[in-house]
Amino acid sequence: MNPTEIILHQQSRKLEIAFDDGARYQLPFEFLRVFSPSAEVRGHGPGQETLQTGKRNVNVLGLEPVGSYSLKISFDDGHDTGLYTWPYLHELGQYQDGMWHDYLEKLAAAGKSRD
Repeated sequence: MNPTEIILHQQSRKLEIAFDDGARYQLPFEFLRVFSPSAEVRGHGPGQETLQTGKRNVNVLGLEPVGSYSLKISFDDGHDTGLYTWPYLHELGQYQDGMWHDYLEKLAAAGKSRD
């Protein structure tokens, strides 16, 4: 599965991505940052994830294609090490609601904030 269109909406702070299977998603910058595929966020194995906090107002500075398989997203908090593969971006779009709900529950349980 490959993207057919990628649009960066700076004002609404969303990445819009359409795929060749007909799916189209709008992924908020904060969501993309919180679920970065980088080792810094995900760790090097199960249970090593780092809960991301204070990312509500994060912005995207740029997008850079990496080969024909992924996108490197540079955020204004200095984070730019995650490579978002096309299948991962599709998965983020497909499961966005559930993933976001789980993230908000983890934040609340940790007594942390999006701000």
